Amino acid sequence: MTDLSELDRGAADPVKVLLHRHRELCERAVDPLEIAAGLEAHGITDRTAARFRHRDVFSLAEELYARVPRDADTAADASAAPAREGDRRRSVAVLLLPLLPGTLCAAALIALARTHGQTRLYAAAAGVVAVALALRAALRRGPLALPDALASRSATGSWTCWLLVYAVLGDGLLRTAVAGGPDGLPDGTADGDWPVALAPLLALTLAVAPATWTAGLFLAHARRKLAASRGLEDFAASVRPVLLGAVALFLGALAALVALCAPFLDAGPVSPAVLALGVLLFVARLLTVHGFTHAPRVILMLTAVAQVLAPATVFAARLPGCAALGAPVEALTAASGPSAVPVLTCGAGALTLLVHASRTLARASAHLRPEQAR
Repeated sequence: MTDLSELDRGAADPVKVLLHRHRELCERAVDPLEIAAGLEAHGITDRTAARFRHRDVFSLAEELYARVPRDADTAADASAAPAREGDRRRSVAVLLLPLLPGTLCAAALIALARTHGQTRLYAAAAGVVAVALALRAALRRGPLALPDALASRSATGSWTCWLLVYAVLGDGLLRTAVAGGPDGLPDGTADGDWPVALAPLLALTLAVAPATWTAGLFLAHARRKLAASRGLEDFAASVRPVLLGAVALFLGALAALVALCAPFLDAGPVSPAVLALGVLLFVARLLTVHGFTHAPRVILMLTAVAQVLAPATVFAARLPGCAALGAPVEALTAASGPSAVPVLTCGAGALTLLVHASRTLARASAHLRPEQAR
């Protein structure tokens, strides 16, 4: 954080001292907005900007940007055409690549429906690998891609897998556990001893596309708000409705996909559990790509653990003297069905992360590029 008292004591031109301290930030910035976000990340607010004889951080950032010599502008103009061509190719990839996971998942489910026995097992394994690779490819580009600087700090993949596995197997396991089973392993059907729900998996993989496009809209609108704002508080107040609108837009798209998938897989109507899980994963990814990795990791871990504990307590209640352990889950399942567990756990997690995101993603520094944050 910048030592403001030192600037006041020793500098006739405090902006020059500030420029010296943050020269790397100012030289790498492509516009004054990135400098403003970087200054906020270093503790400079609208109030402290007044000590530099500026009305707000944005005005201070404009002067810093203007003071930095930019000898490379001519070379940048010469390479503008190839850069624009590369941007167009990346845009096409961002537009089409998110469709791949849902397409491959639908193909895998068709293969499962037309195979039997050991062939079905091979088809399921191939489908899982194909969808996993497609998800990895889709999430490595575009607005939901993790910067290299954050990839090693974001350990949410394993907890996300646990949540997806529960969405497929959890409700069926809990229902049969309360009834005294299961007596066998899942066979990939909804009518077996351990029922499998494939509609949530198809809907969530198809939802990768609207999640990517909605995140892109949020980033673009946040950037416009950053350009139009003349203060940090003004930006925060204007970007929160954009965030809530993006989440609502994704939720509507996911609900439509769930309703579309359910009839083809002989599933029930729109499941609140799938909607809650989808919003939880969407908000967690938004926070993670902006550098806020701790809260998503903790919330996803707690949600996954809570879901695993639900059937575990029912099984533990079969031990002598432990009947009380499963009473809460059994009562909840009897009242609202097994889907009540993921609705409560994922809903609570999604709400917690959304409140957290409305505070953190409303900061200008949250929209700073990773290389600018250093």
